[in-house]
Amino acid sequence: MIPVYLKTLKAGGFAEKIQAGKALLKKCRVCPRNCGVNRFAGETGECHTGSEVIVSSYFAHFGEEAPLVGRHGSGTIFIGGCNLQCVFCQNYEISHLLEGRTVSTKRLAEMMLELQDRSCHNINIVTPSHVVPQLIESIKIAAENGLKIPLVYNTSGYDSLVSLRLLDGIVDIYMPDFKFFSDQSASGYVAVKNYAEVAKKAIREMHRQVGDLVIEDGIALRGLLVRHLVMPGMVEDSRKIFHFLAREISPDTYLNVMPQYHPAGKAHLHAQIARRLYQTEYTQAVQAAREKGMHRLDTVFEQQL
Repeated sequence: MIPVYLKTLKAGGFAEKIQAGKALLKKCRVCPRNCGVNRFAGETGECHTGSEVIVSSYFAHFGEEAPLVGRHGSGTIFIGGCNLQCVFCQNYEISHLLEGRTVSTKRLAEMMLELQDRSCHNINIVTPSHVVPQLIESIKIAAENGLKIPLVYNTSGYDSLVSLRLLDGIVDIYMPDFKFFSDQSASGYVAVKNYAEVAKKAIREMHRQVGDLVIEDGIALRGLLVRHLVMPGMVEDSRKIFHFLAREISPDTYLNVMPQYHPAGKAHLHAQIARRLYQTEYTQAVQAAREKGMHRLDTVFEQQL
């Protein structure tokens, strides 16, 4: 299966997307926070990122889902900054403290090609919601220079429909987190008031673009892969998420139910989530997913509890 961005390149579809992306950056509307700053003028909004991308690290990652990892790993690039700012973030230094270095779109493209040269099965961009225009430009450069493996958009789920539609024809695999079912559940744990509303719309759009996850010879090629981190005391919220996915997205959605929550970042300041997940909570969540009809479950991390 040919990566969709190569078809867009052949059809000459990148120029319009890049131009539209630059317009979003001038009065920033890249993500749902709509900060309105001019990132080309050095202004930054809630993500604290200007016109260039901050990269914390890039490497062949063997800790992702099996269909992404295969034998040679997922070519993962960790982007600095974040538009969501979860208090429990397990990558706190990267997302909150902007650990990393600023790179040009050309250098980001070179990183992608280096990962391909290492035989990685895909390019996995982590936390890209606030740098969509730069990502599109980098993909064009990389594709023109030989990139030919799937692009994974690894996101918190807090994505604008405007940016997602620019990514239509660019992204092969969408991998959103679906953290909370309701904005009430998310309250106090993320820095926005409309996470759940935005995430539901975003996941619908992602599925519209790429459909259910296609796996050939054990390797993911295209489609939607949803992650859900089970939170302490929130099994009922998980149940509602699974119901939504089964009824409003697809019961064939590939779902990773993750148990590895631990009180990272500033989670210790919030009583309900200032502890690890109980085994019983995770077991109940997995059972709930199955009861709702979700049958493509990835529970590979269960042994980490």
